[in-house]
Amino acid sequence: MKKVNLLNWVPAFIIMAIIFWFSSQPADELPVFSWADTLVKKSGHMIGYGLLVLGYWYALGMDKKQRWLAWLLAVLFALTDEYHQAFVRGRHPSLADVLIFDNIGALLALWLGTVLKQKRSDNIT
Repeated sequence: MKKVNLLNWVPAFIIMAIIFWFSSQPADELPVFSWADTLVKKSGHMIGYGLLVLGYWYALGMDKKQRWLAWLLAVLFALTDEYHQAFVRGRHPSLADVLIFDNIGALLALWLGTVLKQKRSDNIT
């Protein structure tokens, strides 16, 4: 069994804290990006959860077999974060954000991470 290095979890915890901070902002204090508001905010979901899943995967040793655990942890965090938003002024939980934007961001990041990891190992050998 692989030894767990707690320091490897630091990036994931930092990203979780940043996501939590953003989702703690009341709706009337969020910036408005005019016509691109939805695009910017939903892209933020995808980027945030893409980074989070990579943080989890890194903490789990970047083992190919652990990718789905990293994905599951990211989706579970997304669900709890949406629930948390129910208690923030002007915000509301959205299952669509989890199922579409957070999930797709995490899956795309895992796919890209896997491709880059494979390319790197191909270049080393």
